[in-house]
Amino acid sequence: MYLLGTDIGTQGTKTVMVNEKGEFITDAFQEYEVITPRPSWAEQWPDVWLEAVVKTISECVEKSKVDPREIAGLAISGLYGGSGIPVDEEIKPLYPCLIWMDRRAREETQWVKDHVPQEKIFGITGNYVDSYYGFTKMMWIRNNEPEVWKKIYQFVTPKDYVVYHLTDVLATDYSSAGNIGGVFDIRKRTWSEEMCEILGIPKRMLPDKILKSSDIVGKLNAKFARETGLQEGTPVVSGGIDAPVAQLSAGVLSEGEHVAMAGTSMCWGTVHGGQYLTPLLVSFPYVVYDDKLIYTFGGSATSGGLARWFRDQFGKYEKEVEKNTGISAYTLLELQTQDIPPGSEGVVVLPYFMGERSPIWDPDARGTIFGLSLYHSRAHVYRAMLEAAAYSLRHNMEEGIKAGLKLDPECWIVGGVARSSFWVQIFADITGFDMKRLSKDVEAPFGDAFLAGLGTGVIDKPERIKEWVDFRPTIKVNQDNHHIYDQYYSIYRELYENTKATMKKLADI
Repeated sequence: MYLLGTDIGTQGTKTVMVNEKGEFITDAFQEYEVITPRPSWAEQWPDVWLEAVVKTISECVEKSKVDPREIAGLAISGLYGGSGIPVDEEIKPLYPCLIWMDRRAREETQWVKDHVPQEKIFGITGNYVDSYYGFTKMMWIRNNEPEVWKKIYQFVTPKDYVVYHLTDVLATDYSSAGNIGGVFDIRKRTWSEEMCEILGIPKRMLPDKILKSSDIVGKLNAKFARETGLQEGTPVVSGGIDAPVAQLSAGVLSEGEHVAMAGTSMCWGTVHGGQYLTPLLVSFPYVVYDDKLIYTFGGSATSGGLARWFRDQFGKYEKEVEKNTGISAYTLLELQTQDIPPGSEGVVVLPYFMGERSPIWDPDARGTIFGLSLYHSRAHVYRAMLEAAAYSLRHNMEEGIKAGLKLDPECWIVGGVARSSFWVQIFADITGFDMKRLSKDVEAPFGDAFLAGLGTGVIDKPERIKEWVDFRPTIKVNQDNHHIYDQYYSIYRELYENTKATMKKLADI
């Protein structure tokens, strides 16, 4: 039997097909854009996700030459869709989805801080408040788009919107519900009526049905069976938020095991029984053992997004060479930085190009390039951007350790960034953790395929994921570089503290 896993990412959707042993068969990817109509705003209409899911599934089915009757099931994960898509009773979108990187709900965040004690919201939800969380974005729509608010039937996450179209069933999973924050009771694993009332978000606007990530939502309908090439009636499994599904793809089931999912953004986390909650990080149910395990993570807003921004703005030559030779523009940019020593000869970047999530939780934070002189080149700035993503990861790791999280000496890294051995070495040297990479760059879709297997009974228990994964040689920390980076990391931390008030003034203007 074969299994499909699809992940709806911020800037693209990827589908993979594997067999019941987790052996890779084929994959497909489709890229798209984020709409940024104003600084710190980020939104998307959901049809791009549905189109990308259908296209990548159909491409996998076609390329694999597998009989659709031998495909046991499909699971879908998705980016954290912030507010979710506000839809009417016909499940038609009323307004774009304010995705995770959108930071417009500043006033709503401040209102919660002024009117809801931290111990109240944290005690119920296991999280605090920031414009990252979906509930603040819902409040923004209520306060700024009252005509839209009147028509809203429900807020639907990106992957649940797609699952609805495939199955005609509307539901969500525990990880997606928990990541909304604010209105989800992390211990009771359900919506908090008390917090819904306090925050002014009617419970009726939240999904009625909350499932485990390995539960079957429904069966593939005839329309999308035709469009994808799958058999009508193929089971569609609930899936979850992309970060914990990527964590599962690396085989994480136990406390101490930790993974950095480094794509457009960075989500680094681990699992535990619920005893290490902290308001500085994000916590919600894990995607296996959903009723027992909590996934706690730190999430920086930009990681691979920094490299892509630099490539698009300053890498015109490299993009042209890539077009003509097939050599990645990122590889060409890296080659120019490899003779630059750790610390980029005094250039330090704050990676807050879309505000920042954990652990500083500052929507007014701004990207900063510090230490430039006439000596420095474009390559210095690019290397400093790669280092900035690793500084951010270290900052989140340190907050997790302060909260009591136990971390193994090896950190597993998945996502697009993990394709670059050069960049992964920087992550190791800055954090002080050796880095393990999967043998294939399959990330969250691989975890989705595993969830599809669990949901359909092709796989009997979560522990089988250990049999699915194998790794490349571990990238070890260069201790000499680590000692150099300790000094630069101290400057990185000081730089934000010394400029955050000025950043807020700039944001206010």
